[in-house]
Amino acid sequence: MPEMPEVETVKRGLNARVKGRKITHVEIRYQNLITGDVEQFIEFVTGAIIENVDRRAKFLLIHLDNGYTIISHLRMEGRYRISADPSAIDKHSHAIFTLDNGEKMIYNDVRKFGRMQLWRTDDLSENKSIKKLGPEPLSSEFTFQNLKPRIMRHHKDIKTVLLDQSVMSGLGNIYVDEVLWKIKLHPKTPANHLSDEDIQNIIEASNKEMKIGIESGGSTVRSYVDANGHMGNMQNNLKVYGKEGTPCPRCQTLIEKIKVGGRGTHFCPRCQVVK
Repeated sequence: MPEMPEVETVKRGLNARVKGRKITHVEIRYQNLITGDVEQFIEFVTGAIIENVDRRAKFLLIHLDNGYTIISHLRMEGRYRISADPSAIDKHSHAIFTLDNGEKMIYNDVRKFGRMQLWRTDDLSENKSIKKLGPEPLSSEFTFQNLKPRIMRHHKDIKTVLLDQSVMSGLGNIYVDEVLWKIKLHPKTPANHLSDEDIQNIIEASNKEMKIGIESGGSTVRSYVDANGHMGNMQNNLKVYGKEGTPCPRCQTLIEKIKVGGRGTHFCPRCQVVK
């Protein structure tokens, strides 16, 4: 699933290509992609100008000049592509936005898990999905004071808690594994066992990981590409995710992969200890 660095990269790519462009035609080929009335979605989006593409956690926010915003979640394998080439549209192209310069903003999704929803821009904070999001790294709200009570009220393992987007948002399976490795914390550690130092370490490591991830254009470990079709480079900087059976870069112990909360989890059994 694209996480915060990947979605930020897509956002920047879309802004460079579609900001200020008018949407002249909308075709929705997979009706379940749209949350809400599909015909109303098409009606309100057609003729609108894309003012800006923003992001909140893993959500893309495509702001239109008519007071509405397309809330887009890529889920597992959703991606956008900008092209005037008809061959860019295939059987996995589920939404096609024709632009006034002849190009098309094409939403592709092999798994069909992604979703779009039209929402009034002024009321975005009241959207159910947006409203429940916790603070995200690199934001002014991502502070010890905000994060500590959100973490400490949980008895579940810290891996599951950090994946909970209402606790802190933007990180998924890849980056949570990387953060926990960096701070030498076992993914099965109960969240309410953490010290103040652990929580501060999570904040600092998350900020650093997100910054590097964004600078690297995200991680391409499966199918992720940006709006221009380019892969990210962050996978070259990953220390534990997808590295099971290889030596830990810190202590040379073999990285293990286990299930935590139903999610594949990578960690070093020597460096990362349960508290």
